[in-house]
Amino acid sequence: MEEIKVIASNRKIHRDFEIFDTLEVGLELRGHEAQSARKGHISLDGSYIRETNGEFYVHNLFIAQNPSVHTHLSERRKKRLLMHKNEIIRWSSKVKEKGLTMLPTDMHVKNNRIKLTIALVRRKKLFGNKNRIEEKRIKEETRNVRRFK
Repeated sequence: MEEIKVIASNRKIHRDFEIFDTLEVGLELRGHEAQSARKGHISLDGSYIRETNGEFYVHNLFIAQNPSVHTHLSERRKKRLLMHKNEIIRWSSKVKEKGLTMLPTDMHVKNNRIKLTIALVRRKKLFGNKNRIEEKRIKEETRNVRRFK
């Protein structure tokens, strides 16, 4: 039985970006980073994923330092993603060809392993947002008018 516990999620992605594909990947962490992540002392805000030498790294992912461990590592150091080679090739080609971006959507614990869900995204257009807001307002007004009749 798979038990999944969500540690952190990036809610801004669903509002600001259009999601094309998602994938669950592993994350290479040090021992004290894994302890802090399991306690929920992390933030996905502002983090992004880049390819370097045929491997994907997540940048700007904040994992608070454990106070009992004294280390010289930065809390926002880049962390390697654990992916199969064919996944790396497929996703890197999509990023290069279509001009998409890779962002982490959430971090969770699955079968006692820390996993990161990543997504291929494109930023939503601002004018589309305004139109959507206007349509939503019109729907609410019509619903209210029907209610009071």
